[in-house]
Amino acid sequence: MAAPTTLPLSRSRVAGLLAALLAFLAPLALDVPGLDEPGERMLAIFLMAIVLFVSEAIPLVATAVLVIFLEVLMLTEQALLPLAEPAASSREIWATLADPVIILFLGGFLIADGAAKYALDRNLAALILTPFRSDARRAMLALILMTAVLSMFMSNTATTATMFAVLLPVLAGLPSAAARTGFALAVPVAANVGGIGTPVGSPPNAIALGALAAQGETISFISWMVATVPLMLLLLLLAWAYLGWRYVPARTPLALNLSTNFDRSPAAIVFYLTAGATVLLWLTEAVHGIPSTTVGFLPVVVLLATTVMTGDDVRALQWPVLWLVAGGIALGHGVASSGLDDWLIGLVDWSMLPPAMLLLVLAGMALLLSAVISNSAMANLLIPIALALAGTLGLDMVLVALVVAVACGLGMFLPVSTPPNAIAYATGTVTTAQMAVAGAAVGVPGTLVLALVLPHYWSWIGI
Repeated sequence: MAAPTTLPLSRSRVAGLLAALLAFLAPLALDVPGLDEPGERMLAIFLMAIVLFVSEAIPLVATAVLVIFLEVLMLTEQALLPLAEPAASSREIWATLADPVIILFLGGFLIADGAAKYALDRNLAALILTPFRSDARRAMLALILMTAVLSMFMSNTATTATMFAVLLPVLAGLPSAAARTGFALAVPVAANVGGIGTPVGSPPNAIALGALAAQGETISFISWMVATVPLMLLLLLLAWAYLGWRYVPARTPLALNLSTNFDRSPAAIVFYLTAGATVLLWLTEAVHGIPSTTVGFLPVVVLLATTVMTGDDVRALQWPVLWLVAGGIALGHGVASSGLDDWLIGLVDWSMLPPAMLLLVLAGMALLLSAVISNSAMANLLIPIALALAGTLGLDMVLVALVVAVACGLGMFLPVSTPPNAIAYATGTVTTAQMAVAGAAVGVPGTLVLALVLPHYWSWIGI
């Protein structure tokens, strides 16, 4: 039996662990002016989480579950050093592991894994790309749109891996290295941008939904799409224009030979019907009134009851991502219940900034920091503070959550920024500089439109 693998204890990891320990102990050892004991304890957890998320001295999911554990041990009635008045109940903190947003993502992940199991994703991609076999630029547009659509309902990591499997014969049929680079960049950019289009498209979206629910605010599945899909389409066209201009000259020939072979077994047909019904119910939430989180459990029940998906498929789901989202929800709950949010906001006179400038600052922070930190980690840290700031200044919380979550999803400058970028970089057809320029060409204009233009559109349509 092979020994379990562990992360090497490098100097950078040791430094990150020591810095996290110091960040944790400092608020506990010092008297923080204006902050009572629950707030000081939460500040210790929050600072520790910042250091661990940035340094990745331990895996991100480990930081997330550590946050949950420490909140139970320090802020609730089960605190090792009892508080005169607990900031939260242990039941509330443990419940973040089964928050309705987690159930929503669970259903989305099971559908995504089922699409891979029955080859639905690859067959759809081949079906969409085949009509454009003679024109590289139009094939790139079809590739971008198909990747984005899949990424709206699947993990962007799984989408990118699937699309690169489909893309291999396409790359072989391109006449130049530049064209191959353009197509290789198109996939991660489209996967990242497509992830902003639905609540299940990326972890920052789920973290935003969970944080909003904790504040008594909700946004339906279709409302999220109405708010974000116009920006998604604009950025996809911008990406196509830039990548086509930079890497794929007009009338570039493309030799393409893709075949489709849809699974017609009874199990596959049940999966197709269940996945289609789930997406349809998500899109018609306003008509039938069943919350998207409840709908998200439908495929779990149906696919397991019919044995279309099995216990092995459930074990293979992306549980670390689900726990990372749960940690973000718990972090936001702790920040709000301990009073740490009010204290952090009081450090700066935010009222000096006009609302539009404030949104731009929040979006800019999310974009730039998500380029060097996991966008999920950045959402975990920034969204609770942003929502508390919105409550203090009287801003619309849904608007602020949308801006920050989407901006986190647009931070895609480097191979370390997102898993799709890392997958594209690993192909050897893309350099870091090329990825940074493409990410900036899409992410920077997208963030400006997001912060300065879309709030007017959202106000106009009543979101």
